[in-house]
Amino acid sequence: MKLIVAVHFDGEQANAAAVAFDSWDAAEPAKTCVSRIARVEKAVRGEPDLRELSCVMQLLGEHRLEPELIVIDGFVHLDADDTPGLGQHLFQALGGKVPVVGVSKKRLPGLSAQFEVLREEESPPLIVTCAGIDIGAAKVRVRAMHGRKRVPTLMKLAARLAKNPG
Repeated sequence: MKLIVAVHFDGEQANAAAVAFDSWDAAEPAKTCVSRIARVEKAVRGEPDLRELSCVMQLLGEHRLEPELIVIDGFVHLDADDTPGLGQHLFQALGGKVPVVGVSKKRLPGLSAQFEVLREEESPPLIVTCAGIDIGAAKVRVRAMHGRKRVPTLMKLAARLAKNPG
C-alpha cells in the first residue's frame, strides 16, 4: 500500500489525512483516515517549518499505517544540493526504509527543470523530489497518477480530507 498524506493547520491544531492506494493510476482510494492533532507547536522563525512531520508521524502511528511509499504535498529536498525539506526529514524519521516522493505546485529557485513533471499538458509543471527512489522512476509514477488535471485526483482528495475531515 502506498500513501498520500496531507496536513492542514487551523491555529494551534491540525488535521493530518492519509489516502491509501495500491496502483499509481487508481481513481479511488483503497482507504482513507484522518487524525486530529490537538496542539501543534509554532514554527521556529528562521528554521525550516517541520510542524507537519510530527503530524504525519502521529497519523501513521494512530492508524497503524505501514506504507511501502509515501507521497507528500511538498518537497523532499529544497535544491539540487539535497538540502533537506520535510520529505527528507520524514524519510529519516522512518529509518530510511520508506521512500518519500514530494510533489509541489510551486517552484523553488534551486531546483532545475530535471525535477519538473507535466501532466496531461497542464502547466505550470509539478515539481517532484524524492528520497529512497530514483527521480526518474518517481516522475514516471507521478505522471501516471489518475486525473486529467495538473494535480492528481488522490492528492486533491488528501488535501480535502485534511481541510474538511468531517
